[in-house]
Amino acid sequence: MSTPESACGVCKAHSLIDIVHEYEICRNQLWVLRHHPNPAPKAGWLLLDSVRHLGGPLDFQAEEASAWGIALQNASKLVKQLTHCSRVYSISFGEGARHLHLHLIPHYNSDSECKAWQVADLYRNISSGKEIPANPEDIESLVRQAKLLNFKLD
Repeated sequence: MSTPESACGVCKAHSLIDIVHEYEICRNQLWVLRHHPNPAPKAGWLLLDSVRHLGGPLDFQAEEASAWGIALQNASKLVKQLTHCSRVYSISFGEGARHLHLHLIPHYNSDSECKAWQVADLYRNISSGKEIPANPEDIESLVRQAKLLNFKLD
């Protein structure tokens, strides 16, 4: 059972002017790239969302399927450029919001606490208040830098 668009948190985030202004980096006809809203687990933790309300790649139309790889690669390159991380993790479950939103997570070789699936523990700990989230000023700075680059997903 999928979430109706009217109740979808991702659809709402795409239209709320404060969220669009504060976290959105860019959008085109198919995709929205935005920073994870506060409290964010890490500065540079981006979300690549489908514009259209859909559950995941199984629901792609032909145009979305052919554009997905380029958008994902370009968004991942941006995470690396902004954060100077060693890797970019890509995770999407679709349970919290049944609207495709791929988490693009900067990972550093020195960051042994968030290696592989431990990053999910970090996410849960930030959500529950057990750990300190990323500094909102760092997030604001990264989003501003990305916007100055006039970054494009396609």
